[in-house]
Amino acid sequence: MEFEFWWLLALPLFFSLGWIAARVDLKQLLAESTALPAAYFKGLNFLITNQHDKAIEAFSEAVQANTDSLELHFALGSLFRRRGEVDRAIHLHLNLLTKKELEPQQKLAVTAELAQDYLKAGLFDRAEELFETLDDDRYRQPALRALLEIYVREREWERAIKAATELERLSGVPFRVEISHYYCEMAVKSKLANDTHSARFELDLALSANKNCVRANVLLGDLEAESGEHKVAISTWKRIEFQKPEYLGLIAPKLLASYRNLNATAEGLALLNTYLQTYQLNSLLNVLYEATLAEEGAESAAKLARTELIKKPSLNTLDLLLQARAIVETNQPQHSNLQDTQLMQQAVRHAIGNKTAYHCEQCGFKAKYHHWQCPACNAWEALPSEPTAV
Repeated sequence: MEFEFWWLLALPLFFSLGWIAARVDLKQLLAESTALPAAYFKGLNFLITNQHDKAIEAFSEAVQANTDSLELHFALGSLFRRRGEVDRAIHLHLNLLTKKELEPQQKLAVTAELAQDYLKAGLFDRAEELFETLDDDRYRQPALRALLEIYVREREWERAIKAATELERLSGVPFRVEISHYYCEMAVKSKLANDTHSARFELDLALSANKNCVRANVLLGDLEAESGEHKVAISTWKRIEFQKPEYLGLIAPKLLASYRNLNATAEGLALLNTYLQTYQLNSLLNVLYEATLAEEGAESAAKLARTELIKKPSLNTLDLLLQARAIVETNQPQHSNLQDTQLMQQAVRHAIGNKTAYHCEQCGFKAKYHHWQCPACNAWEALPSEPTAV
């Protein structure tokens, strides 16, 4: 390949063009950075060090120095919401809408921020009205999530189902569990209104949305039992074993009550014992122990507890055994070990504590009773099926 002498002339030209381009980029970068007020960088520093009050002061100063920057207004509004000063955030965003001439996209952005302000303030009607106007692709999913939160809080279940279904379609994230519970909530409402036909229909829709909806079968069984159809109720509750067997403890007392109504208590006890041997749930053991104690006496209850203690040693089972033994010894005065048995039981209960609770897996909330929806964070099926020691 021959060497072309004109390349020697081109090299300085290319170098000069590169140097000029670098200078232009550098000047642009410096211009953009100097356009930001110094208070902006102070605010960032205060945020990093968790000095939120000083950050608010710094961003307020930055907004006054650069009134045209929507980003600075949004940063300040977000800080107001985080600090609980929602009224100031609302005032800030309302001023933007009324005093500034905004492009359509900018107006949508401000509207989205104002809607979040209203939601944070608990002004659900105003928030809902604004979120419904955000039909732009960039805001539709966040708006639907916010609307879903509002509908659930206000217990507007039909609208919640519609919003969740659309959100599922847009995001690809499944909402089958939530939708099934919305139908269950509708069924509970229908049941309270003595509209059992609608309640059954809504529970069938719940199972169509989520075939593993345990709650739907619990409620369907309740409807059958209340109408005197105890065989159908038992058959319905038995389906739970094939959905989520860990929830069998929740319906164990219901099952036993229906078997009693059919004069088939022994059959009910045998079924619960089968469940216990298969799934080893503490709640099942407690129900079976109490039923055995009531139906067959303390000796049989003690035998049950002792058998389970051998299979799976635990302080809870030991407590049941000692309780049954104390009853036996109370009924047989010739025994002299009653005080020792009671003393051991007290020591065991002191070790395990006298309280149990359902702990929400999402927020850690502790509940005395099982809830399908956490009372604190509103998450569905976040409380486990079995309580644990506090």
